[in-house]
Amino acid sequence: MKIYSSTLVPQAKVAFTSTVEGNLAGHVGDDPFKVAENRQALERQLGIEATPVAYMNQVHSAIVVDAVAPNVGEAPTADGLLSRDARQPLAVMVADCVPLVFVGRRGDDQDPVSAVAHAGRKGLLDGVIENTMAAMKDAGAQEIEAWIGPAICGKCYEVPEDMQQESEASRPGISSTTSWGTPALDLPKTAASIVREAGGTVHETGICTLENDTYFSYRRNAKTGRLAGVVWIAPEGQQ
Repeated sequence: MKIYSSTLVPQAKVAFTSTVEGNLAGHVGDDPFKVAENRQALERQLGIEATPVAYMNQVHSAIVVDAVAPNVGEAPTADGLLSRDARQPLAVMVADCVPLVFVGRRGDDQDPVSAVAHAGRKGLLDGVIENTMAAMKDAGAQEIEAWIGPAICGKCYEVPEDMQQESEASRPGISSTTSWGTPALDLPKTAASIVREAGGTVHETGICTLENDTYFSYRRNAKTGRLAGVVWIAPEGQQ
């Protein structure tokens, strides 16, 4: 698992899980009790058992909503999740799509803002990243930084030529070519560009999920689990 500290808000932490932490998604056919165990084990490892992580029911949309505490009701259907005071740990799950994790700073001695976003091709083109950052700014964030987690890279994300052309028309610069010479899209590079255009700072893991078998990849195996990008405020005394 990769863990990072925010440069804007040092107590804010970001993590991207791997296959070592197991599947964290309940919609891919795994035993739900095992998924629950994996989630609880992750919370113990991060030191946040007292405030369980909030997840989304992701549908490749551009919808962004405020986080709902896990013990309050069902996970909201959305692809962007916001915590206005960053006190609710948040997660986004992927297996090739781009996981984005955000931390925003309001001002001196004020609670930060946190968010996560799931950016597959459709959601990215429809504006899920812009919508997430706009929601953070509406919540008071004056500075925003984002982490681009493990995702399929532009040299591996092969798509039909007509899809490439359609995507390029919508978002110039998204086109790429696979390492074997066929049409492709570069979602991580485009996600980073969108964040910068919206005034944010970008941290890129540079990990391709298809090339690195320590991460789940739908392209490698359609029956696979999901990794998570998580953001939380570290308990006092935790590094």
